[in-house]
Amino acid sequence: MSAKKVLDWLLEEEQPSVRSLALTQLVGKSEDAPEVRAAKELIPEKGWAAELMAQQNRGGWWVSDESLYRPKYLSTNWMLLILSDLGLTKTDPRIAKASELWIRRLATADGGFDPSGGKRGHLCTTGNMARALVRFGYADHPKVKSAFEWLAVNRDKKGGWSCFGSGRNLDSWEGMSAFAVYPRQKWTEDMKRTVELGAEFFLERELHRQGAHYEPWYRFHYPVHYYYDLLVGLDFMTSLGYGGDSRLKHALSHLEKKRRSDGRWNLDAVHPDVEGNIAEWFAKHPKQAPIPFEFERVGEPSKMITLKAMVVLERLNGSG
Repeated sequence: MSAKKVLDWLLEEEQPSVRSLALTQLVGKSEDAPEVRAAKELIPEKGWAAELMAQQNRGGWWVSDESLYRPKYLSTNWMLLILSDLGLTKTDPRIAKASELWIRRLATADGGFDPSGGKRGHLCTTGNMARALVRFGYADHPKVKSAFEWLAVNRDKKGGWSCFGSGRNLDSWEGMSAFAVYPRQKWTEDMKRTVELGAEFFLERELHRQGAHYEPWYRFHYPVHYYYDLLVGLDFMTSLGYGGDSRLKHALSHLEKKRRSDGRWNLDAVHPDVEGNIAEWFAKHPKQAPIPFEFERVGEPSKMITLKAMVVLERLNGSG
């Protein structure tokens, strides 16, 4: 399959979300180009986003109003993260209703977001929600602005974050992905420094060097939820403008190795795809293990993975 055929595959009309993203991020069409507007108009009516929206309760939530975070990965929090990836915005009143409920219930007193809406923000939730809400069109919302301030204040002084209380680590990537979509003109000096230090943290580890080799990082997933892998790292690092750094070489080499002979990339696994202590804990507590969610088949060509991989490579070509 030639590069043109791969692009044609992404531009197929059956998934207007993928088509609109491919048109803007790979073809170079403007947001107001007729074919882009036509694709966006179809997103709520056809394909994966339409399927998710059909499952939304009139109250704005999915699965249960009791918790917007559980069950993982089927409830409101997770559906909104996916829908933000798929190109919906608050211009759809259903997204506006869900987003405002999400903000109201998960906002914390210190400016962040937390699964239980407590007093203290939680990194994974704050980063993920900030990213999604910016994409939905809430960049100027006071709670979104405070979330970015929270991310800057709560970084490690040497760069990076800790999501699990074990010190800064590569798994704590959500803050970087949030800044990758936040308009640069809104960044304070502290935010600029936060991103610079965070980028150096990931670069000095070449996106993968942290303790023993961890195989799940080498598999590509969608949805990502709060998990890290090399494609996740390449996505936010190239979006933030670090594509020219030689320390991405290892991750980029792996990306190229993962490309199929027909030019596409497979969906390798769906989360929870974990090893070690986390896998052992899930095995002992199966009722508390997250429920896997997928659009595409594991082991087969993935439009979501292929799109992200090609966007990463397109950014690299543009930076050259």
